[in-house]
Parts: sequence; structure tokens; C-alpha cells
Amino acid sequence: MLYGKEHVARYQETDGAEGHDWQGTVTLLLTTTGRRTGRPRTTPLIYQPEGDAYLVVASKGGADEPPLWYLNLQENPEVEVQVKGDRFTARARTATPEEKPAFWRKMAATWPSYDEYQTKTDREIPVVVLEPV
Repeated sequence: MLYGKEHVARYQETDGAEGHDWQGTVTLLLTTTGRRTGRPRTTPLIYQPEGDAYLVVASKGGADEPPLWYLNLQENPEVEVQVKGDRFTARARTATPEEKPAFWRKMAATWPSYDEYQTKTDREIPVVVLEPV
């Protein structure tokens, strides 16, 4: 089972042949710019396609604080995305209140634990839209 830095390394080395399919779902690699360091930070995230864009969830397992990658993209929404061997620049944005219910259902269908994570926190867990530029 791949996690963290090992997941990122194997995904990058194999163009997603190892790491894209993960625990019955699929992952992409999201690279944000560290808001304090200015250095690239890469995170494997469960995703679903939405038209030409991709959806990810800033859940952090239902923690009260958002994941660091979400804080980074709020500071700088230009990100790098890798889906299998396809690498591209994208602009990240939080789904609008109108979009979120349908996007949440789509993401919870691929990873049902998202619904459980939301019950663990008062924070509204965002769905993030990654739109290729």
C-alpha cells in the first residue's frame, strides 16, 4: 500500500502505473507552492473528472483544520496536476455553493468515507475544482 512520499515517488516514476489505482479508487498528484517556503509540495489525492476539470476534496480525514495543500492553493491557485502520465498546469478553486452538492455526491460515491469525515468536524469540507489552463 502506498502512502505519502512513497506514493508520490512511485506515481511519478511510473507515470501512475503504480499509485493511480489506490484502495479501490483513483488518485492524481497535486503540486502546490508552499505559502511560506515557496517550494513545490506534491500530494496524492482521490479525484473524479468533471468535464475537462478534476475534483478533489480538502478533507484531511475530518480534521478541524484544512489540509496544508488547500491553504497553499488559497494563497496561489496556480497548481500542477498529474493524472497518470498526463501533467498540466491548472487553476484551483473551491466549488461554489451551487456546485458543491452535486460534486460532493460524486466524490462520496468514489470514497464514501468523505460523508463520515464531514460528521467529525464543524468545518465545511470544501470540494476543489482543478481547471486546466
